[in-house]
Amino acid sequence: MKFIHLADAHLDSPFRGLSFLPYKTYEEIKSAAEKSFQRICDLALAQEVDLVLIAGDTFDSNKPSPKSQLFFAEQVKRLTDAEIEVVMIFGNHDYMDLNSLFVNASPYFHLLGNGQKVEKISLKTKQGFEYNVVGFSYQNNHITENMVSKFPVKDSNYTIGLMHAGVKTTEAYQNVYAPFEVAELRNLDYDYFALGHIHARQVLSQKPLIVYPGNIQGRHINELSEKGCYLAIVDEERKETKISFEKTAPILWKKLELTLTEQLSKAELQNWLIGELNKANKELTFFYVVINKAQFLSEAQIELITDSDFWNNLSQNLAFSSQVIDLRLKSNLQINLGSKEQKAFSEAKLESTNKEAFLKLAQDLIKKDQYLAKLCQREDFQQETVERALVILAQSMKGIDDETNED
Repeated sequence: MKFIHLADAHLDSPFRGLSFLPYKTYEEIKSAAEKSFQRICDLALAQEVDLVLIAGDTFDSNKPSPKSQLFFAEQVKRLTDAEIEVVMIFGNHDYMDLNSLFVNASPYFHLLGNGQKVEKISLKTKQGFEYNVVGFSYQNNHITENMVSKFPVKDSNYTIGLMHAGVKTTEAYQNVYAPFEVAELRNLDYDYFALGHIHARQVLSQKPLIVYPGNIQGRHINELSEKGCYLAIVDEERKETKISFEKTAPILWKKLELTLTEQLSKAELQNWLIGELNKANKELTFFYVVINKAQFLSEAQIELITDSDFWNNLSQNLAFSSQVIDLRLKSNLQINLGSKEQKAFSEAKLESTNKEAFLKLAQDLIKKDQYLAKLCQREDFQQETVERALVILAQSMKGIDDETNED
């Protein structure tokens, strides 16, 4: 038996914060999830799999656009026409009723657990291998109860658990996505658990396999590395499963960390960045660049390289239509102060760069603009702003350090 496990396609994802990109590139990223999903279906057909498992959040919302629904219906039809079983659940983003899903009726398409009920379906491959799939769909965007306790006892068939859920944590506010403990899944003794919700690819357990395939296309700088699906091959006699990751995402998000070792002119800085980017550029890639030891930069250089027009200029020198999406600075300057002064400096730095201090300093902006108010609540924006402030502080302190060393 062969099957494919995918999750978190997030069709219709808005890709916020990328409007500065050239129009053609922006259109490419908007359609990237669809391309990845289509490639997964191509793989299913080429491998002649028996089953495709879709572990939630196929759509980015519970009111997907007609375009995305038509696209999804077309891809599902390709699979069901080839008599490939498609078993799907809704997640916390695309929770909806079965009647709202636009897919042609087929004996090979199954939505499990409509109405948030744990449901079991028994199927058979063309060669007669019998297997079960057990799962549930979201009815709302949160599930706080333990759904694993409702899963049926395993029978003699090869059994797959299908869930869109998160591992239980000590933070109550995080336990709103059908929280579970890995030990609970192991105790069910199912043969494979196909999970969705976490966008980073990871295997929580080998025996049995408990797997997050990650999302099928990275959407921002926090979703790095290759994206795609898992292809599973089952030894039907031993009921043992081997999985291999299959890359299908057309765009790779990559973090590139660089370190300055000396002061450079603007032209030298640009050429250095282009050279380092080209070394790392092997396919269509969206780069998130971090420059360490940014105290070597002048204020004018900081203004230049943190401007999106400069990023576009760098991108024009890259093959594969790759793009610089974000560029951030970090200072590593150590100031030679006395012990008392160093302690005071460290305390002042800590007090002025924590979340509470950040929001206090930004309160005037927050009052004036609703968009800025939302932006200031985002941890990534807070971190970026603090890092930029520390670079400027390091520049100022470098002058003090130089004077101290001269004396």
